[in-house]
Amino acid sequence: MRKDFIDGRQFHGLAEPDFVEKYWTDVWRQQGARKDLLAKIPTKPEYKVMAPVLDSLPQGARIVDGGCGLGDWIVHFQERGFDALGLDISRETIAILNERFPDASFAVGDIRAMDAEDASADVYFSWGVFEHFEEGLGPCIREAFRVLKPGGHLYITVPFDNLRMAIKAALSGVGKVAEPDLERRFYQWRLTRAELAAELSREGFEVLEVKPLHKRQGVLRSLHHEFGMSYDWFLTKALSAVIAPVVPGGVFAHMLMATARRPLESDTQDARPIG
Repeated sequence: MRKDFIDGRQFHGLAEPDFVEKYWTDVWRQQGARKDLLAKIPTKPEYKVMAPVLDSLPQGARIVDGGCGLGDWIVHFQERGFDALGLDISRETIAILNERFPDASFAVGDIRAMDAEDASADVYFSWGVFEHFEEGLGPCIREAFRVLKPGGHLYITVPFDNLRMAIKAALSGVGKVAEPDLERRFYQWRLTRAELAAELSREGFEVLEVKPLHKRQGVLRSLHHEFGMSYDWFLTKALSAVIAPVVPGGVFAHMLMATARRPLESDTQDARPIG
């Protein structure tokens, strides 16, 4: 696991929960409401991975989004007839979502300690959230395990410590456990496929799949950071569209997506040694 940092000067003196809330409140405020988000959800690669399980769930099944951001996924699932709850640490964001979408369910919460009953969710998903706590992914994964029903599915994405990032770190001499100073603030963990699978297995999950996602975003970032090309240039976007389909995900994919399952009680019993 490798640490990423950001400029910490504007967040100096803030405890981690306050920093995380302020940072993401600012992000969601800048992005605002986008009318195209709901329409795009079924086309997203994350959704396509989830689809077989979602299609097998009955109406009213409980779905939890840990770190719901702009709330589009929860609105979509609520419209599909699921009992969907979106949690986010940003109080301002949740207040706006509750006003904008009064028929959907949103609540302020820390996903390391949720106000939810044990074994109450059929599906728990979280896009790019578990990595943002410096203590590691463990508390988020343990809490997801607690709230999922036996047999329930967990879907998460985290930043991928791909080959491109590993080479950059090696060339720059950045160590895996470099400590921040006053100018740098911990931002996120970046993981390999094996590391993410190990984190989930350690907390009791059955890991079904770990796959790279979002190659085009990774190519865009490479063109920007290594070649100085602006994200907004037409040429940058065109090159990324051409390059992404033919390059390996292990080199350029920006995120990892893990699919995991809380074992059934019978699975746990079967795994116990005899005698």
